[in-house]
Amino acid sequence: MSRGTRLAKILHIVGRYRLDEFVDTEHLATLPRFAAGMAPWRLYRTPDLPRGVRLRCAIEELGPVFIKFGQMLSTRRDLLPEDIADELAKLQDSVPPFPQEQSVAIIEKALGNPVSELFASFETSPMASASVAQVHCATLHSGEQVVVKVVRPDIEPIIRQDLALLFTLARLTAKYHPEGHRLRPVEVVADYEIVILDELDMGREAANASQLRRNFENNKLLYVPQIYWDYTCRNVLTMERISGIPVTDLKTLRARGTDLKLLAERGVEIFFTQVFRHSFFHADMHPGNIFVDATDPADPTYIGVDCAIIGSLSDADQYYLGRNLLGIFRRDYREVAQLHVECGWVPPQTRVQDFESAMRAVCEPIFERPISQISFAQLLVYLFQTASRFDMEVQPSLVLLQKTLLNIEGLGRQLYPELNLWDTAQPFLEEWVQQRYSPQSVLKRLQRHAPSWLEQLPQIPEALLDNLQHSRSIERRMPTQPQVLNENKQHSKGGSRRRRHLLAGVVCAAAIASSIPSAGHYLADVPFISWLLGGIGLSLFWPRDD
Repeated sequence: MSRGTRLAKILHIVGRYRLDEFVDTEHLATLPRFAAGMAPWRLYRTPDLPRGVRLRCAIEELGPVFIKFGQMLSTRRDLLPEDIADELAKLQDSVPPFPQEQSVAIIEKALGNPVSELFASFETSPMASASVAQVHCATLHSGEQVVVKVVRPDIEPIIRQDLALLFTLARLTAKYHPEGHRLRPVEVVADYEIVILDELDMGREAANASQLRRNFENNKLLYVPQIYWDYTCRNVLTMERISGIPVTDLKTLRARGTDLKLLAERGVEIFFTQVFRHSFFHADMHPGNIFVDATDPADPTYIGVDCAIIGSLSDADQYYLGRNLLGIFRRDYREVAQLHVECGWVPPQTRVQDFESAMRAVCEPIFERPISQISFAQLLVYLFQTASRFDMEVQPSLVLLQKTLLNIEGLGRQLYPELNLWDTAQPFLEEWVQQRYSPQSVLKRLQRHAPSWLEQLPQIPEALLDNLQHSRSIERRMPTQPQVLNENKQHSKGGSRRRRHLLAGVVCAAAIASSIPSAGHYLADVPFISWLLGGIGLSLFWPRDD
């Protein structure tokens, strides 16, 4: 199917379900008259179905890219009408299944044996069906109860066509939209392309699940099912069958006497633990992927499945994000403004005091309400709108994180409407900042980098000699005019001093590393080496005439 054919199909579905009801007619008025007159919805009658049902049916027909978007929207009941939220919630695990014969054929081709030989029992009717795959129950010959996840057949070409259309729209937005350069739509779609194509690889999802399980191995907050690698490949995933209550089944949770307040707070804690302690977070935490173990209703535990979409942050993003969130929680707008400039999220010429004032004007009216009524999602929207006035660019690396945080807050408020995200998150972030810069944490980071520093240590003298030779070569080619010569000499002295200081920092860092116990394996005589490197560093810092 060509890109044009796919676009025609999308327009046909939009018109058939009369989704123009969800479009602001004021924006339609800005279209050229001929385009408005040819709008596809004018060719169709409105189906005799509620608007929520029409939207859900259209999204199901449009395919996985659109279903993912609907799943994300379904968690934001505070932003959607109830009828639409109820229908979109059905996208989480009730997408129409594909024929069971195809599912069995895919498993047998992928694993190389008939299903009857692979499993002691296999249920051909799927237990759940989602946008990318469907799940079957089975039993291994060893007796373990498992579920087998199978990727939908021929799904990748459809996804690639939709991505091509998204890239086209993104390029048009970047070129013609007044704020296209700030929104960075092409980079955002490129990040989404990686995410959704990775979701088609069951082997990658299995590896993610194993890592997440290991991260929470001795933690009661989250349980991740075991992976059975002998029955897993690119388009088939076999994992432990879990027994839990869907997190959206509030009736059953309440009947069990589950502590919903604790459950909601633990959801927030899980998110911040994954982001700031592990830098490895489940980025598709919609309710269809989350269950609850309420065996002990006073101490409920989450069970997480479907680890296809995983996010990670660089050390720099992690640091700036943590400090920014903490600044917002403390209502320290000056620090937030400075951090935005420092990390490059707004242009360096931005006047910090102006940015600070604008954020204060947005946030203060919100903070004057009871804190349990403050939607963090809504606050983020307001902040981004304010930052856009200062030419703030969208950060593609943070898009997944923002989406996940919105999902978590939506889920938490669904469990416990009075959830105080601020009281739950602020102590965690304060403790994280304190631990990150504690002496023990700094020493651990030094230990981690010590082998790399020590590996490069023998190359430092050669680099120093090359630097000196390069400086002398430049000095020989200097002009002889007194003023220019004097200026060049001052510049040379400053550059030489900077080189000495930089080199001294490297050498002293290596000296510190050599004093760390774990580096003893690399150095036979630690005291002597530490003394020697320290002496070299001191000599480099020592002032002298150049």
